[in-house]
Amino acid sequence: AAMAAYSPGVLVGNWHEAAFLQEDRMRDFIRKRDRGELLMQKISRLEENLLKKINLSVSKDGFICFGDTVMLLSPDNKSSVDSYTGACGNLTLAINLEEISIYSAVSLQAPCGVSAVKTVDPVGRNTFCLLSVDGSSVGEPIRFGQKFGLGTTGGFSDPMLYLASDHKSFIRFAKKSHLQQVFLTDELSYLTCWQATFLDPQLRLEYEGSPVPANSKVIITHCHTNRSLAVPRNFWARSYFGREYEVICHTYLDSHRVEEDKNYWVVVTANPSDDGTMIDRPDPQPGGI
Repeated sequence: AAMAAYSPGVLVGNWHEAAFLQEDRMRDFIRKRDRGELLMQKISRLEENLLKKINLSVSKDGFICFGDTVMLLSPDNKSSVDSYTGACGNLTLAINLEEISIYSAVSLQAPCGVSAVKTVDPVGRNTFCLLSVDGSSVGEPIRFGQKFGLGTTGGFSDPMLYLASDHKSFIRFAKKSHLQQVFLTDELSYLTCWQATFLDPQLRLEYEGSPVPANSKVIITHCHTNRSLAVPRNFWARSYFGREYEVICHTYLDSHRVEEDKNYWVVVTANPSDDGTMIDRPDPQPGGI
């Protein structure tokens, strides 16, 4: 068969088509850049909000109040490090970046995961607002046994998402431990109600109705399921920002039917004397009240 004749017109046509495609791509890139739709811009915006420094509330009377901006800290407990192979050190409750869709990073999307992270500086992703769910006014102290909500915007202007949990089912459970899942939702309901429980079970009845102290260990219990917020510390996943430890609702009881340190939380407020938090100050009451 005779070879096809060389045709410079075909080459010129292909070159024009490639140049047109290149121009089209460049126009698309500039349009997306101007609208802030480039993936790089979205990641940068996500970081700017989630890692933005947030000022915590100062506790004037030593108690936590409705309307306060706080961190929820799972305190380091060196005594139990030998008993399980998990993370040491303080961890804070945070929005789980592993599950956030970077492609729609204009604001937080519900439902959204939570995890415990090693960041103990207050930033957008690990600060929460204590919300009234029973008509109590902003500034009133939260009392042991009283329902409250925990909301976060992740450093974005809106929307606010609420910490929630629900009974586990065949399709709804924590990924790693397969226990009761904790998540953020955009609706306030009975699934988003929590209460603080006094640490020592023998004094619980006595302290019921008393104001909850800030910066002291407490148990935080989910009202609907009656299971307590926990960080098992041996379940983790890697995310854009490093290790994220699984947060669940599960009450860990020791042989004396007392909650283990996996259920301990400290509601952290700002240090009034400097820019830091009250974690940085020595504990005036080691081991709680």
